[in-house]
Amino acid sequence: MLKHVGLFRLGKTFLLIWFGQLVSLVGTSMMRFAYILWAYEKDGKATTVAMLGFAAFVLDILLSPVAGVIVDRRDRRLIMLLADLCAGLTIGLTLALHLSNSLQIWHLYIAEAVLGACDAFQLPAFSAATTLLVPADQYARASGMRSFAASASQFCAPFLAGALLAVIHLSGLMVMDILTYVFSVATLLLVVVPRPAQRHHNDSESFWQQVSFGFRYIARQRGLRLLLGYFVLINFAAYLTWFSILAPLILARTHTDEFALAAVQTAMGIGGVIGGLAISVWGGPRRQIHSVLLFTAISFLLGDFVLAVARSVPVWALGGFLGSFFIPFIVAADRAIWQKRVPPAIQGRVFGAKGAFQVTMAPLGMVLGGLLADHFFEPAMQPGGLLAPVFGWLVGTGRGHGMALMFVCTALMGITLGLGGYLIPALRNVEAEMDGREALAVPALAEVEQRSKQPETASDVYSG
Repeated sequence: MLKHVGLFRLGKTFLLIWFGQLVSLVGTSMMRFAYILWAYEKDGKATTVAMLGFAAFVLDILLSPVAGVIVDRRDRRLIMLLADLCAGLTIGLTLALHLSNSLQIWHLYIAEAVLGACDAFQLPAFSAATTLLVPADQYARASGMRSFAASASQFCAPFLAGALLAVIHLSGLMVMDILTYVFSVATLLLVVVPRPAQRHHNDSESFWQQVSFGFRYIARQRGLRLLLGYFVLINFAAYLTWFSILAPLILARTHTDEFALAAVQTAMGIGGVIGGLAISVWGGPRRQIHSVLLFTAISFLLGDFVLAVARSVPVWALGGFLGSFFIPFIVAADRAIWQKRVPPAIQGRVFGAKGAFQVTMAPLGMVLGGLLADHFFEPAMQPGGLLAPVFGWLVGTGRGHGMALMFVCTALMGITLGLGGYLIPALRNVEAEMDGREALAVPALAEVEQRSKQPETASDVYSG
C-alpha cells in the first residue's frame, strides 16, 4: 500500500529516523500536557501556562543561528543524537526534583528552556539531513510526515497523559518520556546520514561571521525574506492565543474540567494527523505558496473564530480539529520552498537563522497573550465590564469569555495576513527561479548554488 501512495520514495533511513522522533514526540507531548495541568492547578493563572511556552523559546531563539553553523560543519546525525541525550537528561533531573518533593514552577521554566535549546540543534539538523535523504520532489511529502508526527503526538498525548496521571502520576510520565528519548537515540544509532558533497566554508571568516551567514543570505533573497516575515507575523498571532491561552480558555469555561481540555486537544491532534496524512499522500499543489497563504486564512477562520464563538465542548473540539487540519499543509509547503531554494551545503546556517527569526515574536505573543487575558480582556468581559456590552452578544460574558474575544482578534489577523499575502508579488512568486544577482550578493554563494544543481553520485553524497 505504501508503494502506491509514494511513501517508500522517502527512503528507509528517513522513515526510521522519523519513527524514532514520533515516539519521542509522544512522550514529550504527554509530559507537557501534565506540566500544564500541574502548573494551572498551582495558581490558576493564564500567564503561568503561557510562561511555560515562553521559556521554551528563549534559548531556541538565541542558539538557533549558532546551531546552524555547527550543523553545516559537523555530522548532522551526531547533533541529533546529542540533542536527544541532553533532553532526556533534563527530564531525568526534573524527575529527581519531583521525587524529592522539591519541584517548583520555576524549575519547569528552566527545563522548558533547556528543551528549547535542544530543539535549536535538533530541528535544523533534521531538516538539513532530510534534504539529503529524500528526493527533491518528495520534500513536501517528507515535511507532511514530520507534521503528521507532531500532530499524532498531540492526538495521543492528552488522553494518554490524563489516564496515566491517575495511575502512575507525574513521576511515571517523566520516566516514560525518558524511555522515548532512549528509543529515539537507538534509531539514530542504526542509520547513516549523508553529508553534503559540497561545502561552503570560508576559513578567513570568523565564527560569528559564519553565524551571521544565514541572516545575510536571507536578507539578499527578497522572496524568502518576505516569506519569513510573513511567518513571523503568523506565529505572533498563533502564539497570542492558540498556543498560549487555549488551555486556560477551555479550563476556565468548563470549571477546570481536565477531560474537556483533553477532548479539545485530542480533536486538534486528530485534525493534524489527518491533515498530515493528506499532505503526505498528496504532496501538495504544484505551487506550494498557495498552501501557505490560502490555508492560513482558512485555518484561522475555522479554528480561532469557531473556538471563540463556541459555547460547548463538541463545538470547541470541532474548531480545534478544523484549525489543526490545515497546519500540516502550511508547514510542509513552507519547508519545501526553503529546501528547494537553499543549497544543501548551507542549509544548516540558513535554517538556523530562519528558525531563530521565525519565532522571534512567538515568545512575545505567549507572554502578551497571558498578560492581556489576565489583566485586560478577562476583566473587560465580565458582566458590567468595559467590553461586555459591545462583544457580549458574540462570545458571551463571564469567566473565559475575555480569552474568547482574543481568539476573535487573532482570527481576523490570520485571515487578513493569509489573503493579503496574495497582494505582494514577490511573496506570491517566491518559488520562481532565483535571480543570479541575488546569489552574488553573498560571497562565493553563486558557485555553491551552481554546484548544488549538478547531479551527485552516491559516492559524492557520502564523501567528506
